[in-house]
Amino acid sequence: MMLLSRSTRLFLLAMITLALAVAAHGQSRPQQGAKKKTAPAKAAAAEKLTLEPKALEILKAASDKLAGAHTLSFTAIELFENLSRQGAPLGYTTKYEVTLQRPDKLRVLMPADGPASDFYYDGKSMVAYAPAENLLAVADAPTTIDATLENANHLAAIYFPFDDLIVANPYGDMAPGLKHAYYVGQSQVVGRTTTDIVAYVDSGVFIQMWLGAEDKLPRLVRAIFLDDPERLRYELAFSDWKLDEIVPADTFTAPNVATAKRIPFANPNAEPAAGVKPLAKRKSAKTQ
Repeated sequence: MMLLSRSTRLFLLAMITLALAVAAHGQSRPQQGAKKKTAPAKAAAAEKLTLEPKALEILKAASDKLAGAHTLSFTAIELFENLSRQGAPLGYTTKYEVTLQRPDKLRVLMPADGPASDFYYDGKSMVAYAPAENLLAVADAPTTIDATLENANHLAAIYFPFDDLIVANPYGDMAPGLKHAYYVGQSQVVGRTTTDIVAYVDSGVFIQMWLGAEDKLPRLVRAIFLDDPERLRYELAFSDWKLDEIVPADTFTAPNVATAKRIPFANPNAEPAAGVKPLAKRKSAKTQ
């Protein structure tokens, strides 16, 4: 549906680099794309890939619900794994508080874990802000949320694991990479409501998603990169959904713009230009 549809971007490709510095708490994510699957399981190889109509119907309904909302807000808790010194996976977490107004406004607050960092887009500019350090990066932005997400990733490796849920057409964005989808069943446990469970393969990622049976909103996503021999897991839990509520205009304006120290956006994967020394994310992987 949505998550991970563009170029296997889910939970991959770097932490949230605000290029100003705030790391995504010093925890580097594994570069899944560089890993090769050693040998596919015989059962998986033998299974015929199909797209079950019921699964697609549920995914489309969720896409329509999200795309049809003029304003959206939710909280997302991300849990991702990285290998420890012992070879067993350790879990790391990030919290996102998200508010958007279509087609051209977005705010993402990241209060935990690690140093707080925020992202603002008001239809003209995108801003990355580190409250504790009072550091600010500003750049011109395109006229839509979709284009701004792409621009932020290109300019500064800023990436949000839920971005495929908030684009203008989540299902349309995911459809080209969709290879396999089927209905699993229902749960009365996740999200304190009845959810429909759908599993699918999208652009090389196996995804299981719990979606509200009545309201069609995502409650939980689990993902594994199929070419990752370690099969590290990624999860994203959603709560506090609010649709089509009035959002104050100043929601999308970064605080302390006048007093914060300005630094440039920069991609941490690129060499800095001569004379420019932007702060970037910490690259030291945490292993215990």
